[in-house]
Amino acid sequence: MGKNIILLLTTFLILNSCNGQNSMIDKTVVKELDIEKYLGTWYEIARYDHSFERGLDGVTATYSYRKDGKIKVENAGYKGTLDGEKSIAIGKAKIPNPQVPSKLKVSFFWFFYGDYFVLELDEAYQWAVIGSSSDRYLWILSRTPQMDNLQYQQILKGLTQRGYAVNKLIKVKHKIESND
Repeated sequence: MGKNIILLLTTFLILNSCNGQNSMIDKTVVKELDIEKYLGTWYEIARYDHSFERGLDGVTATYSYRKDGKIKVENAGYKGTLDGEKSIAIGKAKIPNPQVPSKLKVSFFWFFYGDYFVLELDEAYQWAVIGSSSDRYLWILSRTPQMDNLQYQQILKGLTQRGYAVNKLIKVKHKIESND
């Protein structure tokens, strides 16, 4: 299991570095990012399909500080179904240019880093849109497992205006918490 995750994440990083950029996509990042507010758990609401996450449901990304000052990244999800085997990948992130903190680099394998661009971010840090220098990667994240449909539609409208193909987004299933 661990070897498969490493292989898939390495493939992502290599493909990400090849870019395949589409100049029609607006990859402008947010001007400000308070990493302290960004830390914590995010739920993946939607994503473009990629081999390293294919078939995963209930996907979360949790960010925290490491002792070396870098950011620990823990991605987790369930294979095939919300009751499937849990898959976890641990990586690290860094901010190479403090002048542009919303352009991070993430690594899950040795020194191979891929882009992690914060394209959109709610003022209260309740949702975010993540992309990269390539137009092949896109994620919508939320602090909660479900996102208000109106908010989701507004995000899709903004992504369409940026030039992203929102019809390629896959909605991610999450367990619905009940208060019973």
